[in-house]
Amino acid sequence: MLEQSTEKSIEYVKKQAFEIINSTKLYSYKGSVSKLLGLTVDVKLPGLKIGDLCFIETYEGEKKPAEVVAFKGESAQLLLLYDGSGIGQGSLVTTTGTSISIPMGDFLLGRLISPLGEPIDGKPMDTSGAKWVSIDNPPPGAFDRPIIKTMFSTGVRAIDSLLTLGAGQRMGLFAGSGVGKSTMLGMIARNSDADVNVVALIGERGREVKEFVENSLGDVGMKKSVLVCSTGDQPPLIRQKCLMAATAVCEYFRDRGKKVFLMTDTVTRCAMAGREVGLSIGEPPTIKGYPPSIFSWLQKVLERTGNSNLGSITALYTVLMEGDDINDPVVDTVRGIVDGHIFLSRKIAEMNHYPAIDVLGSVSRLFTEIVTEEHKQAAYKMRKLMALYRENKDLIDVGMYNAGSNPKLDIAIELMPQINAFLQQRTSDSVTMENTIATLISMMKDVDI
Repeated sequence: MLEQSTEKSIEYVKKQAFEIINSTKLYSYKGSVSKLLGLTVDVKLPGLKIGDLCFIETYEGEKKPAEVVAFKGESAQLLLLYDGSGIGQGSLVTTTGTSISIPMGDFLLGRLISPLGEPIDGKPMDTSGAKWVSIDNPPPGAFDRPIIKTMFSTGVRAIDSLLTLGAGQRMGLFAGSGVGKSTMLGMIARNSDADVNVVALIGERGREVKEFVENSLGDVGMKKSVLVCSTGDQPPLIRQKCLMAATAVCEYFRDRGKKVFLMTDTVTRCAMAGREVGLSIGEPPTIKGYPPSIFSWLQKVLERTGNSNLGSITALYTVLMEGDDINDPVVDTVRGIVDGHIFLSRKIAEMNHYPAIDVLGSVSRLFTEIVTEEHKQAAYKMRKLMALYRENKDLIDVGMYNAGSNPKLDIAIELMPQINAFLQQRTSDSVTMENTIATLISMMKDVDI
């Protein structure tokens, strides 16, 4: 019996050893650079596949990260994530065999990281015991998403009252430059009821990153936030990866049962980076020079947010409208993907009305499904008053309207100062959704319109 048991043990050990040997990579190939044009590198290395992260050794021994983006004949085309200084003809190339992965854990809270997961706030980061997660994950299945039923408080009165969001909803924030996008994002990060904020700063000016952290977020907002940043001076591929990395961070915290809020500033610069990537590998340009792949890529990455059975990711995607053009292809594409849109108006900002939200031009597609009937009726009345006043504003301003000729317009004129005061909010104001809704209902209680 003892001999049989010993033989079985030996066979088991042999089997385990063979399994380990078969699954272990006993050798690795090294390729070489055959061509370098701009940030595109042609490499000959067997076993590469699209999306693999590779490292190119410079003559000084430094390793430059690059990603496989295309194949041309027998050569693979890699795009450098950063600069290509020091790379020469024949530089050696190795592959990780996997896509870009970044470390995940609670240690990310309060930190500023690059799209590769590296700390860029000047502080050390202990990643021992961290879970490494790919930044390129598929969206959840259509039937794996619970229906959105609960409201999400942003702490901004104009949104919580008239453009109420649901936990897991995706919204587009459309605005030109200089109308208060970043300031409003900071307000939401400080005042929302999210457990974790994830902010993707894509193509930002270098000086604005520290300003956003210290002025817009502050200590309160930073404690529960993770910032993923790629500044405008960096190559296009790393800027495009910024949104993917931020979404992966959201997915990690969502799968741990957290209520996550993703803020992206801006999707436009991310799409521009994708345009540079597509054109550099020979994709045909279409409208405004964007290759066809960028629109399908946007659809995929924006679909990754939303509800799961474990938690939720509520997302606010900022879109920069060049020249305030609402027909820009990126604006049009994002507006068709998300569950509603918020427009920031330059005219409203010029009247020193902040946040400069054009309530009548904005919509939350889930508003009627998640709010109470009383809230819905109060919001309907306020929007109707605002629309009536806007329609007749020119007559009122030049003194051509005679009071009493339109009783409903008289109500609108009387209540507009109160409505504007309600919709305006200082960055330091902290409000709750309960108080906001109660105030809205109280204001519209006796209005008959």
